[in-house]
Amino acid sequence: MAILKPFKGLRPPVAIAKDLASKPYDVLNSDEARKEAKGNDYSLLHIIKPEIDLPSSVDIHSPLVYEMAKANFDLFQSNGWLSPDNQDMLYVYAQTMNGKTQYGIVGCAGVEDYMNGIIKKHELTRKDKEEDRMKHVRITNANMEPVFFTYPVVPAIDKIVSEIVAKNRPVYDFVADDGVGHHLWIIENKETIDHLVNLFANIPYTYVADGHHRTAAAALVGNEKKQNNPSHTGKEEYNYFLAVHFPDNQLSIIDYNRVVKDLNGLSKEEFMEKLQTVFDIDQKGKQIYKPDALHNFGLYIDGIWYSLTAKAGTFNDSDPIGVLDVTILSVLILDNILDIKDLRTSNRIDFVGGIRGLGELVKRVDSGEMKAAFALYPVSMKQLIDIANSGNIMPPKTTWFEPKLRSGLIVHSLD
Repeated sequence: MAILKPFKGLRPPVAIAKDLASKPYDVLNSDEARKEAKGNDYSLLHIIKPEIDLPSSVDIHSPLVYEMAKANFDLFQSNGWLSPDNQDMLYVYAQTMNGKTQYGIVGCAGVEDYMNGIIKKHELTRKDKEEDRMKHVRITNANMEPVFFTYPVVPAIDKIVSEIVAKNRPVYDFVADDGVGHHLWIIENKETIDHLVNLFANIPYTYVADGHHRTAAAALVGNEKKQNNPSHTGKEEYNYFLAVHFPDNQLSIIDYNRVVKDLNGLSKEEFMEKLQTVFDIDQKGKQIYKPDALHNFGLYIDGIWYSLTAKAGTFNDSDPIGVLDVTILSVLILDNILDIKDLRTSNRIDFVGGIRGLGELVKRVDSGEMKAAFALYPVSMKQLIDIANSGNIMPPKTTWFEPKLRSGLIVHSLD
């Protein structure tokens, strides 16, 4: 059963919350982070992307970078830009995008839940990325950024959240530069906190929606500290890590599309001929075509959009991984026709999050950078949960959640 633990969050003063809150570390490269944080000493990017305060020649995995993270975290605390609450609390964090608001409970998840499979994942993690975030957690002794979890909707939890939101003003309430609204309420009442903790204790599993590497790093460092502490009791703060838990019925997964650099030596005509053996093809013209159902794809090549619908018998309906559109595309086109075998390592393919729009696919193909683009129908929350429950792992770059959590509104210290 799922652990939800109240904690003393480190938070910014209201006056600087908008400036301090940042995009997650993994959606910006170093140059983008430098640009984003330029002229803003408050930005959490100084801690989660600390290379921005060092010469660009410094390797981002250099010890100097992690030391800078620690120094900047210490500075933020000494300046009062991140200060601890005076008691253990839970929080409600809401995000508004395109007129829709989703409400999550901010509280600590249990390291033990991750280790024993109560927290379920749907993506593989890379050891190098895990180690990077583990070093960051070790040196700061904190979870600087929350991970994004989901759980099967519980009406009683929704009711509590609705009452809190209706009766109280948010502590933070701002619209970020990207147009997404961010709102945070504090839950101080012990009876309400205990009720929420008990309701979560009846949830069999929670699911990593976004932030697999941060989740793994936080849990593995917590487990490390347990192993290295001969006086371990199980009550230490390192046994928990920072998470925002959203009910599954409030979340949307958007498309995660593919662009390829070449046709594996084939002409367009030869490529289309091979496609016809496994897809029903309908030419759509120059207007952008967005797939409208599972197993339907958009193909953009040589200035023209096509609808591709996988033919019956080309995929296995009873295989939870094989029935995914990313798998169908990978097997029938990327592997069998284009000879792109490993999506994690091939330099002939790139991935474009749907938040950029299908116009981004057109741009990259028309520029000559890419030869063809594939637009996919998004995975459903049900598919994600079914796959996680089955113990299977989705192919790389399958899910894209928006909006992204802002980092810095709440930090969790491991002390």
